Amino acid sequence: MVTTIDLIRHGEPLGGKKYRGQIDDPLSDKGWEQMRQAVGDHHPWNLIITSPLARCYDFAAELGQRHGIEVKADPRLMEIGFGEWEGRTAAELMEEDADRLFRFWRDPLNHPPPGGEPLHRFAARIIAAWNDLLQSYGGKHLLLVGHAGMMRMIIRHVLDMPLDRLFRIQIANAAITRIQVDGEGEEALPRLLFHDGRL
Repeated sequence: MVTTIDLIRHGEPLGGKKYRGQIDDPLSDKGWEQMRQAVGDHHPWNLIITSPLARCYDFAAELGQRHGIEVKADPRLMEIGFGEWEGRTAAELMEEDADRLFRFWRDPLNHPPPGGEPLHRFAARIIAAWNDLLQSYGGKHLLLVGHAGMMRMIIRHVLDMPLDRLFRIQIANAAITRIQVDGEGEEALPRLLFHDGRL
């Protein structure tokens, strides 16, 4: 049995680049264009599963409606909560305390944002959702519409990377990653087929 899962990060949201976390900003016009261009007219998926946040869900709903593909929202796929950093830019945080931000990038496990979601808890909810998808939709071709953090966590899990190396994976707006899983259960072999690309 072969299961193929495409992951796509949302396009640019209104308000530009910042630590948005679980703030529910919609896509900007540019963000819509980025996502539509990334997917084009491709629609090989049996099911679209999305974060419920508007910058993901709105595009997933449009894509599903256009091609007659069922769309399901899973709250476990929401972005990591950045606590006091939500709504702030990296430049603002650098100006305030550059060392703190660098410690987070180097070792997010031990240096989370103040009031932020602990990395081990974020990992647990994302990987639980991933495992449930594989169990429920084995042999299908799925599209997951989500966030950079969600995608990093799944890629890290598939490649068996240490949790604190998460931010070594770069993910652009509307970037697509494809993972193929051969087999099922404990014997399954996941493989990263391509990363940060387009269809």
